[in-house]
Amino acid sequence: MAVTVATHERPPFWRNATVLKWAAQLVLVAFLAIVILTLRAQAATNIEDRGITFGTKWLDDPPLISIREGIDLQPDSGARALYAGIVNTLRVSISGILAATILGTIIGVARLSHNWIVNKIATVYIETIRNIPLLVQILFWLAVIQIFPALDEDSVGESLFLVTAKGVSIPWLFPAGGFYQWLVFLIIGAVVAGFVYFRLSRLKEERGGETYAFWWSVVAFVAIAVIGWFIHPVMAFWGPIFDGISSFFGAIPRVLVQILLAAVAVLAGTLWIRRFLESMRTPAGLAKLTDDDWFRMIFVGLMALIGAALFVFLPGISQTILNMVEAFFNFLGAKFSGESVAPLTYTTPAVELRGTGGFAQLSDQALVITPGFFALWVGVTLYTAAFIAEIVRGGILAVNKGQSEAGLAVGLTRAQLLRFVVLPQAFRIVLPPIGNQYLNLFKNTSLGIAVAFPDIVQVGQTIYNQTGQTFPVVILWMAFFLTGSLVLSSIVNYFNRRLKLVER
Repeated sequence: MAVTVATHERPPFWRNATVLKWAAQLVLVAFLAIVILTLRAQAATNIEDRGITFGTKWLDDPPLISIREGIDLQPDSGARALYAGIVNTLRVSISGILAATILGTIIGVARLSHNWIVNKIATVYIETIRNIPLLVQILFWLAVIQIFPALDEDSVGESLFLVTAKGVSIPWLFPAGGFYQWLVFLIIGAVVAGFVYFRLSRLKEERGGETYAFWWSVVAFVAIAVIGWFIHPVMAFWGPIFDGISSFFGAIPRVLVQILLAAVAVLAGTLWIRRFLESMRTPAGLAKLTDDDWFRMIFVGLMALIGAALFVFLPGISQTILNMVEAFFNFLGAKFSGESVAPLTYTTPAVELRGTGGFAQLSDQALVITPGFFALWVGVTLYTAAFIAEIVRGGILAVNKGQSEAGLAVGLTRAQLLRFVVLPQAFRIVLPPIGNQYLNLFKNTSLGIAVAFPDIVQVGQTIYNQTGQTFPVVILWMAFFLTGSLVLSSIVNYFNRRLKLVER
């Protein structure tokens, strides 16, 4: 009986899945490139027809504007004005995220309380806040601050706490000349406290018994901080070092920086590809790579080459990075000047007369919360907290009921049960959706333009009204919010991976 051996013939290229997949990828890339080039050409034509200039000179020119609040009230350049707006946006975003997380967690737990009053208050808060548009809430809080008394000549003087139509002023601790020297001791204290905590925690696991790891770590941190408060001038030797580093970067030729940054871009792509290939390696050798694997490596390599080309052919990027590094170390050198003054100064609210007309204004010597900041911060914080509360409530309900029963069976109080058993498991579930709320809060800060809060959007609008550089300013807005969103997403994803259950 004859044995027939089946032979496998390669299909024609128009039916080959590999060829079709690569062809589809290349066609899509070519289509996107054509669309981008077409839109760019059309945009350039429209800008030229309307007489609109597109450049970066306005970043160096004085904007001739005043900013109501921030790190620089009279910026000397457009870039400095936008930087002040960025800092104001980050002030609202970071503090709002922290406050919304704490408030949302408390309200989410209260929504599950067996106390009827607590439960209903939390329910009314959530159902009211999340069903009213955020812009309306921001305008409401601006109206609330406006009903407080106005300032006049009789208000001049210091007070312990001021709530006026011009804003809220509270006592505050501000960094003084020796703060950065003292900050070195705070960093050392944090490192020592971490070492003490982990060391005592390990001893508790090995030998048993209570070691009070947390409290001893707090004692170590406070002790080093107190010692540093009195001897912080000894850290002044860092000043000349930072000045020398700043001078070193200022003397580096720009061509060398371009070459180094291009090499870093290529090296980063090479290391990624190498790490990816190592992850595909098995005891029997390198696993067979799929078409998607090859495409990912080619894409990373292409992006690395494009990045290197940008550094080589656009010297302004390298020069900007070099200037930023030089300015950073120059700033540190100025702060480590050896002044033997207290690291912090305590100030109280005050009202003073300003201007030729003698108008009563809140003094800058204390912490002043302007009406715009107050309305925007309260609005976005309460609004985001309402959604976080529902997410936390859902996460708690998703924890198996047997976990609570087991905790109560071993004698845990309800507070201990919530802290040590329920919430740690709930946050493993709720972290991704809470991250989405962080992104929403960050992007919702752009509504501050409605209450004249000088964030990046309001400052940018003022600049393009004066210079006509609308398109560049909008591109910077988009780049800022895109970068901030990606950074927030990366942070949330990092903690999400850390909280993931590791199966044995």
